[in-house]
Formats: sequence, C-alpha cells, structure tokens
Amino acid sequence: RCRLILTSKQWYQRRVRGHFLSCCLSFVHKHQKKEDMLRATLIAVCFLLAVQGYHGHPVEDLLEQPKNEGQIWAVIVAGSNHWYNYRHQSDACHLYQLLTKKNGIPRQNIITMMYDDIAFNKKNPRQGVIINALHGEDVYEGVMIDYMGRDVTPQNFLDILMGKTMKVGSGKTLASGPDDIVFVNFVDHGGPGALGFPSDELHVADLTKTLEDMYTDKRYKQMLWYVEACYSGSMFNKLSPNMNITAHTASNQKESSYACVFDEELHVYLGDCWSLNWMNNTEQIFPNLDSETVEQQYEIVKKMTNESHASIFGDLTYIYKEPISVFMGNPGKKAASEPAPARTCSEKTTATPDVMLEYLKKMRDMSNDMEESDRLDQEIRYHTFTEGKVQEILEQISHQVTGSWDMVEVFSRHPETIEHPGCNKDVLSAFFSQCYKMQTHPYITKYLYRLTNLCNAYNGEKIVSAVNDNCNH
Repeated sequence: RCRLILTSKQWYQRRVRGHFLSCCLSFVHKHQKKEDMLRATLIAVCFLLAVQGYHGHPVEDLLEQPKNEGQIWAVIVAGSNHWYNYRHQSDACHLYQLLTKKNGIPRQNIITMMYDDIAFNKKNPRQGVIINALHGEDVYEGVMIDYMGRDVTPQNFLDILMGKTMKVGSGKTLASGPDDIVFVNFVDHGGPGALGFPSDELHVADLTKTLEDMYTDKRYKQMLWYVEACYSGSMFNKLSPNMNITAHTASNQKESSYACVFDEELHVYLGDCWSLNWMNNTEQIFPNLDSETVEQQYEIVKKMTNESHASIFGDLTYIYKEPISVFMGNPGKKAASEPAPARTCSEKTTATPDVMLEYLKKMRDMSNDMEESDRLDQEIRYHTFTEGKVQEILEQISHQVTGSWDMVEVFSRHPETIEHPGCNKDVLSAFFSQCYKMQTHPYITKYLYRLTNLCNAYNGEKIVSAVNDNCNH
C-alpha cells in the first residue's frame, strides 16, 4: 500500500507524503518487538523516502545520480491549455518517455511544466491516455508533472532556470552547476519575440536576460534548446555564440510552425511536425545516440520538415559537433528495447495559428445538435470577424505612429529582425492586455510583426500609446 502511494502520479503532494510516512511508522510500531537496530533502520529509511519525495526524487532514481561528475538536466514545457491544443502536451509527454524510459536520464533531473487538462478532459474518449501517433501507445502514464495549471507561468519557468527556491508545484528547480548539461524543450504558440503560456507570455528580452545570468552564474557547462512555436527563431536570432548555448527552432523568425497527424476520432492534431520529426529521428538511431551530432540531427530534421524552415542559433562550433547523447542521455549498447519503427507525418498539416478555427469548423460540421451547431457558428463568426478586425486595428496603430498610409504599407510588408527587444515587450504586452491575447486568439500571431517592425523605427512609448488608443473596443 505504501509503495503504491509512493509511485502515485501526484506523489509530491503533502497529503501523499504524510500518508506514506504514516504507513511506514505504523509498520515500525507493529514490529516493535524486533531488534532496536531494525526499528532504527526502518525509521531512517522511511524518513529519507518522505523527505526525498518532498524534493521531487522518485525512490527508484535515488541511486542513479553520479556524485562527482556532470549530470544531464532537462526542462520540458508545454505552454498551452484547451483540447484543440492537444499536440503540445502530447509532444511533451512523448519527450518525457524518450528521456527517461529509453535514454536513462534520472527523473529527478527532469522538470516538467504542463497544464494537465488533456488526459482527463471530458472530450477524451480514452480517459487518462495521451497519444503522440495514430493508434500510438500512451505517453502520459508515468509522467511526473512538477508544475501544472496556474503554476505554468513565464516567471516560474525563468525562476526554475535560475535555480530559485520554488514555493509552488513540486518545488523542484534546476540545481545544475558548471559541470552540468542542460536540455530545454518548449512547445506552444509563439509570436515575434514571444512564447505563449496559458495566461501570459515569455518575451525575448526576459529570456535573453535569464540566459545571460545563467551563463554569468555558471549554471551549466553546455545548454541546448529545442523550441516548437511559431516565429520561434525570433527568440534566439540574436543569441551570442559565446555563451555555450545552442538553440534549434521549428521555424525561423518570420513564419508559423505546423501541426501534424490529425486523429479523426479525437478531432485534434496529435503532434507538431518539427517535434515529431526530431523525436522520430532520435528514436530511429536508438540506442546509438552517440552516433549523431547536434549538427547532423539539425540537418536531417531540417530536410524532414517541409512546412517551415527549421533554424539553429548560438554556438555553432562546439555544441554543434557534440553527439546528441550528451544532451538527451545515452542508453548504451545494451538497451533492452529496439529502435522504434519509422513514422511519417500525415499529409494533412495546418499552420498553428489556424488550428483553433479549423477545429471549431470541424466540430460544427459534425454536430447533430441544433443548439450546439448555432453556438459553434456564432463562435466561428466571432473569430472570423475578429481576425479581420485585428488587421484593421494594427493599420490604425501604424497610421497613428507613422502619420502616413504609405508608411503603413511599408511596415506591413514582412517581418523584420527584432532590434529593440525592450520595445517589443512593452508594445506586445500592451496589445495582449488591451486588445487580444494569442492564447484565446492564436491567429493574431500572423499579424503581430507589424508592431515589431514599428519598434525598429519609432519610440516605444509612442507605439504603446497608439495601442492603448486603438484597442479600446
């Protein structure tokens, strides 16, 4: 009974830890006539297990940590919620299984942030199950989620990277040092210089500051980022090549990423094209992860990903030549399982900003309930109207800032490089708070570059003022 409690999915909660400790002490009391040494030993073991559980260490991993050499740490983030965003949490769970079950990274070295509203969603016909491939196996079982629901925030993410003491979730934080390897995977929506979280955004200015602080504080030896999001290249295209960080992104700074593998039963996309491609490649070379370098995987996956332009930034000298096993673990030649069969993404793909509206239309077409159909029709009309309205608002903002309709056309042509991250943060924050948010209106990310472009030529305060004037709707 105690063992079942210890391995429970929410083992870190106080009530579970307390119950487990109570079980152990009851067992000791029951056998109080045994030798004192046995009783003392049992009490010590029980106390150790309860304390380690508090800090997020599954007991089966306690003996796996090397003490005097560098370790691999991983941070996995699925930044979205809602059923139609199924693929983000699916990608994250798949990676968790890949790193732990296959590649042998101790679970206490993996920190997971995920809203956790998919597995037991009322729309899920297989309660408690998440899949990342058609007719695929469950990737949710065994995933230990350290931060869920309202704890999935940009600030918590940055605090974890900095190794700060966490007062929410499991409390687990990145305890890496100068000899350690850090692998970070992020999947969600994105815009120019911004990554989405359930109710907030992470801006490139804040991420860059955190990475610089991590480098200064010697919080890693090498760090590799894999980021699945629209415009994800804009988060790293100014990344210094001298901080021992490499970032591989699903798209460049000017385009969307894409959803893949549509499931006709669940009515959602099961994964994201680039993420499925790189995990598929990793599983194909299993267990020989030391046979492929970061550079080689980048080149292979870039060719596999036809919908967007996979990109890479930062250190392209040293990390570029490292085997991927350095960052994702090395199961060794004696691995028990065989390489996964080759998987191909379905031909049906959709740009990430358009997935929500496509989902609503699919649900409307399938509905046999008149009231439900009317509700869906109304929601579709709202979002269709709003997408057009957003473009009008952005034109008005541009005109107020530039004073010329000719200049509005110039700043609306195509995305430019973000030259002023601070301005970009202030302007996008104002737009998200006063106008529309990418979490509830993901299609707006297709047009936000117009604000970013303005930041390259005009004062941020002037742009923010124009946003506030035009977003009062």
